[in-house]
Amino acid sequence: MNPAQTTAWTGLAEHATRLASQHLRELFANDPARAMRLRAQACGILLDYSKNRVDGPVLHDLLALAEACGLHARIEAMFTGAPINGTEGRAVLHTALRSQDDTPVFVAGENILPAIRAVRASCHVFAGRVRSGEWRGYDGQTITDVVNIGIGGSDLGPLMVCEALKPYADGPRAHFVSNVDSLHLTQTLATLDPARTLFIIASKTFTTLETLTNARTARAWLVAAGGEAAVARHFVAVSTNAEKVAAFGIDPTNMFGFWDWVGGRYSLWSAIGLPIALAIGPQRFDELLAGAYAMDQHFRHAPLDRNLPVLMALLGIWYVNFLDCHSQVVAPYNQTLHRLPAFLQQLDMESNGKRVRGDGEAVGYATGPVIWGEPGTNGQHAFFQLLHQGSQIIPVDFILALKQPGQIAVHRRAQIANCLAQAAALMQGKTEDEVRAEMRAKDIPDGEIEKLLPHRVFPGNRPSNLLLMDDLSPESLGALLALYEHKVFVQGVVWGVNSFDQWGVELGKQLASGLEQRLDGSTTPAYDPSTEALLAYIARQ
Repeated sequence: MNPAQTTAWTGLAEHATRLASQHLRELFANDPARAMRLRAQACGILLDYSKNRVDGPVLHDLLALAEACGLHARIEAMFTGAPINGTEGRAVLHTALRSQDDTPVFVAGENILPAIRAVRASCHVFAGRVRSGEWRGYDGQTITDVVNIGIGGSDLGPLMVCEALKPYADGPRAHFVSNVDSLHLTQTLATLDPARTLFIIASKTFTTLETLTNARTARAWLVAAGGEAAVARHFVAVSTNAEKVAAFGIDPTNMFGFWDWVGGRYSLWSAIGLPIALAIGPQRFDELLAGAYAMDQHFRHAPLDRNLPVLMALLGIWYVNFLDCHSQVVAPYNQTLHRLPAFLQQLDMESNGKRVRGDGEAVGYATGPVIWGEPGTNGQHAFFQLLHQGSQIIPVDFILALKQPGQIAVHRRAQIANCLAQAAALMQGKTEDEVRAEMRAKDIPDGEIEKLLPHRVFPGNRPSNLLLMDDLSPESLGALLALYEHKVFVQGVVWGVNSFDQWGVELGKQLASGLEQRLDGSTTPAYDPSTEALLAYIARQ
């Protein structure tokens, strides 16, 4: 259905007009219990959404909008294996990858849980052999470094998790190569010993251009040191194409599979997570899955008005569709989450960056915002100026884990203080009267004050969420990532788009293949005048 034709949508448009001149300061002044009332908690995560430009009627109509769009039924359809990826005729079952119970999940009449658990067990056994030193390289030495070669979801997910959980890493060092720019690979290999390096080639079809280009160069590097026979001891694959894996020289028994109902950006829970299990161990990988499962259960069963993914999704819709905010900042205040904004860029923008609904009709409203960000205190000295005094309203997700292994108390206090301060400053701002009083207290002359006043005023009324985590453990990270996955899904349901295809990725990949032929000396295929002129310039250089 078209959400813009619902009564709730109309009501929300009226609320946006009504609240346009109301400041968050007023909302807090008029509702002393707001800070305690506009919060929800689950799976070790507290969501404080009190600093959003909403009131009771707005929240009521946002929840009514979700109901009108059939959210409950769509949630059940996803969890039970219905083919909700309509353009590809596939189920969407990343939730099954982390299921902790034995309730069957059927795809084409087959319960998929036994196959999931068999692949996970084989990954865990392999990770255990490498970590214990049982698995050795071509000259009998143990493995000290693992290089994951993939791109997109085969890179961003495991890379982000390995960075986030680095304080728990007690296995081989994890490295990730994705960019087809050779320097990404060669600079990584320059620090490694071929005899002690294991490569994971992550490609579902084993045909991905960037991944296979990097894999062949890595193979040549290894063979130069250890000969052809070394390939079987130093390369494994996460793929479904056993024939191409074997042709590369990888023993098919060291190929770990996954399924077409696992989208790339949702795949870290599958065998794509093998680098995670190698870095932090199978037990902690299972804890990551358990945390995601706990959030799955919360999402599936909690009332919508207490449901963390639902609340975050609906607040995002409020800003995109009714307050004309088309950008969203993610600001994690734990340094090891520094790759989380990039991971969420793909999760959100590849999922909901769509201009047609699932029925093929053009949407008549905005979808998917631009997602961006950096770790908190770094961002404060970079782009927070725009957030505080820029001409655009950009909502912020502040993310803060209170405890993490290896933290120093004085640093932790500064970290927490900065996060809370920025959220408060964005909400409150600083009025002309407050600026005058502050400057007069410093004995600045009135004439100078009036000249500086416009530059020192902060409008405030800038919205944010705060996701406050008890700790940053494998379990809590799993819950956080599942929260964002489900948030994106809810927004896709309301907007009526298919969040699980990505046809927009394909066109450039198709063109790149022909352009490689041209760069290699072929005279065909022909391209548009701009591209032809660029090819001619490049050839001259």
